[in-house]
Amino acid sequence: MEIRKLNANDAQLYYDLRIEALTNSPDVFATRLEDAVKRPVEQTAESLALEHAVTFGAFADGDLCANVTLLRNTAPKMDHRASVVAVYVTPSARGKGIASRLMLELLDFAAGWQGLERLDLMVASENLQAIELYEKLGFEKYGTEIRAMKIGEKYIDEDMMVKFI
Repeated sequence: MEIRKLNANDAQLYYDLRIEALTNSPDVFATRLEDAVKRPVEQTAESLALEHAVTFGAFADGDLCANVTLLRNTAPKMDHRASVVAVYVTPSARGKGIASRLMLELLDFAAGWQGLERLDLMVASENLQAIELYEKLGFEKYGTEIRAMKIGEKYIDEDMMVKFI
């Protein structure tokens, strides 16, 4: 298992995994599949090259099987904060501790990012496995956004979690 920061050269791999994530788990991401498929791979490459964001990927036998992104707030009064977004592990790689390893890599990177003090994330309230992982890593729930997302007639609540570093 190799875990590393993704770059513009990984755009197609990341794009493909993102489409898989939105196909398999539409209820846990704010992005809609129909919007993501319209996004050119070149735009994904640009996103992977942003200075205020870093995406880590986990590779098994050369295949990208998981990812997580840390997106730093760029507003001057809020640049001490970053959001953990787009966490996904392909179904065949689940249950092997990959999400934990990715998050530990992200936390290590965040601890060394000059001026960063706070990590935020939002997780579907029904995603108990993810919530358990985040709590083990030191994230604390500080609220719930009721009806945070709506898919058709179904509402999804999201727990808001924070970790101070």
